[in-house]
Amino acid sequence: MKTSHESPIVVLVSRLLAPFIQLFALYVIFHGHYSPGGGFQGGTILAASVILMRLAVGEQAGNLQFRRSWSSKLSATGVFIYALTGIVAMLLGGMYLDYKFLPIPGLTDAETRAMGILMVEIGVAIGVMATMISIYDDLLEEHYND
Repeated sequence: MKTSHESPIVVLVSRLLAPFIQLFALYVIFHGHYSPGGGFQGGTILAASVILMRLAVGEQAGNLQFRRSWSSKLSATGVFIYALTGIVAMLLGGMYLDYKFLPIPGLTDAETRAMGILMVEIGVAIGVMATMISIYDDLLEEHYND
């Protein structure tokens, strides 16, 4: 949707709900290694909140929250975080994504593993969020170019 929604109620409710949706997405991401959820689910919820705002307030105002140019950069950043976590563990003597080999000083092996999993979850969330927003933007652009 290139223009904003006609109903001020839809715009207001979307603006009120989006921060709570994003907060829930962060909860899902950061508790993904302890409970159901994680990077993919949290990234999808984050993307849904951005897409909700784009649907409600239009593309121009939606770009203030998340610019189109950020999508490919953040997708690559998410994959880089994921891959780097595994590569660092490999370079320090472990297998790929063997979290206990990550160089995080002052933590026990269990805490180091938890932090490694969290880094992977954050990378996945960033990648999924940016990719889903990019797909939405590409589909929207294709629809309006026909």
